[in-house]
Parts: sequence; structure tokens; C-alpha cells
Amino acid sequence: MSNHLINGIQIEVETRGSKDAAAVLLIRGLSTQLIQWPEVFLQAFVDAGFRVIIFDNRDCGLSQKFTEAGTPSLPDLLSGQIEAPYQIADMAKDAVGVLDHLGIKSAHAAGISLGGMVAQHLAFSHGDRFETVASIMSTSGAPGLPPGTPEAIEALTSQPSDPTDRECVLLHSIKTQKVIASPGYLPTDAELRSYFERAYDRCHCPDGSARQLAAVLFDGSRVEGLSRIDLPFLVLHGAADPLIPLACGEDTANQTPGAKLEVIQGMGHDITNANSPLVAKHLIEHMSQ
Repeated sequence: MSNHLINGIQIEVETRGSKDAAAVLLIRGLSTQLIQWPEVFLQAFVDAGFRVIIFDNRDCGLSQKFTEAGTPSLPDLLSGQIEAPYQIADMAKDAVGVLDHLGIKSAHAAGISLGGMVAQHLAFSHGDRFETVASIMSTSGAPGLPPGTPEAIEALTSQPSDPTDRECVLLHSIKTQKVIASPGYLPTDAELRSYFERAYDRCHCPDGSARQLAAVLFDGSRVEGLSRIDLPFLVLHGAADPLIPLACGEDTANQTPGAKLEVIQGMGHDITNANSPLVAKHLIEHMSQ
């Protein structure tokens, strides 16, 4: 694990597997860190002969924070009254910069949720650098797509009763995750507790999460970009995703020429020890074409 100056900012990067193997770049979602990939998920790619590259997105984990940009409030974000301090396109450039830093000319890419949006930008703006791209539990951003369930939206936008208290934040995070978890692949309470404890103790930065959310909201529709994609593109989505409904994944696939859609029954909005083997299997098959 090491921190590097990439795209003009500090980015934390970690790799697994042989330097000579085909590279897989994995991109995390909103406010989550590289340590939150399940080890069983990462190991599946290594065992299949790939080199895995993971990193902390800007404003998260051990990567650079944009504190000088301030903290946008949720009402201001939703009303469009403020501009995002950076764009999803900038986060995509960070991802390409990680490859540049490692001397990798071509790779496979897969991203979850916000990371899926970044992956879409990689496919239509940096397609010459990627062999395949996968958008997981994400959306095209097209107008008119269904929102998440009221329970999921409330869970995502709610705040812990005492944001300064570690235990309060952890309990709130666990409660929120249970709302969007995969009903067919439920994580254990111990797994959830460890997942959030490690993340909190490594870096707790809710302000960065708000700025990342601003980038998501300001990205708008990616339909025009998706229509220009000319590489093997996989859309992977859970049938039981309460936060970004399956219709959003279906639209992403429909908007992308030649895209393949894989729907996982019983999967919500998470990758856990329980569903890691199946998610990794779909991705490895796509990357091994």
C-alpha cells in the first residue's frame, strides 16, 4: 500500500498478483475505501491469473481530501444550488492516472455504484486504455428512471444521532447497510461490524462523501457517452437492489451498443463474502473472452 501523486493529487493504491498478469482495475462506490473490497473477492481474480489494482477514490480513505471546497449540504445538493468541486470525469482521470503510474497501458475495469459511473466514463472517454469494462449496481443517469425505495433513500440520507461518537456512527452505518443489503446473500453481523470498524478507524470523512455525492448529482445523464462505447461492456446488477433499482442497470445496458446484462437474483446493493464468488465469476468470464 502506498500513496502517489496521480493526476495532480495524492491517491492511495494497492495491488495484488503478478506484475506480468493482465490488470484489473476495481473502483469503489460512494464514500467507501479500498479495504472494503472483500479479500475473497480480490483473491478470486488473482487465482484466475489477473493482477488486481485497487485504490481510494479522491476524498476518501487515504487519498487526498478536498476540504478547501467546503461541505455541501444535502438540501443544497438536491436543489442544484451549488456546483460540485470536481466531476465524475475527474475521478475517471484519476483511475487512468493510476494505470499510468503503474506503467500499465491496457487493463480491464469494473466499478460499483458511483464506481460504475466512473467505469462508464472510462469506457466512453478512455476506451483505448481498456480491454473490457463492467458497470455494477449503477445507472445511466437518464431522466425518468425509478429512484430507490423510500426506505433505501431515507437510510442513505439520514445522519447518525451523534456524528462525533464512533459507536453511534458505527451503529448507524450498520443499520443503513442492512437496508440495502442482498437478501439472498446477507452478511453476518460480525462481518458488518468489522467492515465499518476498519473503515472508520482508517479514515472517517463524511465531508468527502458529501463532495463525492455532489459529483454524482452533477454528472447527469451519461446516455450520449454510453452510445459511443465500442468495447466489451458488461452491466451487472442485483435483482433486489433497493437503492439503484434493476431498471437503472437495464437502461445502462440498453443504451450501450453490444452490452451484456447479467442479473443476479437475491443481490442488493453490496458485495460481501457471501456473493463475492458469484460476482467475481461473472466478471472473470467477461474479462476472459
